[in-house]
Amino acid sequence: MLNDLLLLTKIKEGDVKAFEVLFKSYHTPLCLYAAGITGNMAVAEEIVQDIFYYFWKERERLPLFSSLKGYLYRAVRNESIQFCEHLNVRNKYKEIILANTAEASSSDPQDSIEYKELEELINGTLRKLPERRLKIFCMHRFQGMKYAEIARSLSVSIKTVEAEMTKALQALRKEIENYLYIT
Repeated sequence: MLNDLLLLTKIKEGDVKAFEVLFKSYHTPLCLYAAGITGNMAVAEEIVQDIFYYFWKERERLPLFSSLKGYLYRAVRNESIQFCEHLNVRNKYKEIILANTAEASSSDPQDSIEYKELEELINGTLRKLPERRLKIFCMHRFQGMKYAEIARSLSVSIKTVEAEMTKALQALRKEIENYLYIT
């Protein structure tokens, strides 16, 4: 407990050696813990790396807490569970899309034509988006990243990610509404 406070104090002061001690002590056990939750060692390692990255980046703002071990395990647990929940949502979405695609391809040819037109409209609208907005949209919608992950990855604020996603969705909504109004 006292060692944790001392180690955390040194890390908050920017002591790289203290951070290395923390990393070497907990990296492997945290990876194994996360792998037990996610079922995937590569994902587990990425989660643990993200936790340590965030820990170092936000070290000056971290509150003093008595158990570094408890903090790290709780953070890894939360991120791992969040990953699993997100994966479940993506899998359900994929099943729905595949079912709808199969249904659309086997039904009325007019539906198939409209589906392709709508798909082209969406892809065309996405191509018109500014580069950063498109990147943020793709990271969120196609890669399944959370806003906080995107913000860290691109070194922007979460509010910027939210604003860019809002603008991208507004552009898509406008084009789709125009398409539905015309047809």
